[in-house]
Amino acid sequence: MENKRVLVDTSILIDFFRKEDKSKSLLYKIQRTHKILISTISEFEFMAGVKEDHVKSIKYFFEKIGIISFDSSAALIASSIYRNLKTKNQLIEFRDIFIAATAIAHDIPVLTLNMNHFERVEHLKLLALNLFT
Repeated sequence: MENKRVLVDTSILIDFFRKEDKSKSLLYKIQRTHKILISTISEFEFMAGVKEDHVKSIKYFFEKIGIISFDSSAALIASSIYRNLKTKNQLIEFRDIFIAATAIAHDIPVLTLNMNHFERVEHLKLLALNLFT
């Protein structure tokens, strides 16, 4: 595996865990060529929706991949993204802003099934879905 990193958003995690055949998920396909990372925001989003009897196994799964914290640098970038999108009347969900800001702060591209929102964020590198389908 090359040393390429990718920040996957929550939609990619949901897709992986919902699919019966994991090999058909984007997460499975991309892990062959990229180091998988998630943000603490995605960790929160996902864990908030997990059934109690799955918490332990999901926590174990998250321990095996990298988790990047939403820090002060990301917060400053997020505030800039928010102001920019608000000026254009194109606001997106705060959590998506935080994920995008984390990716920009760490210079990591994002893989998402929610391209419509993330495409609005300037300076955010997005991986094309068609590379993995």
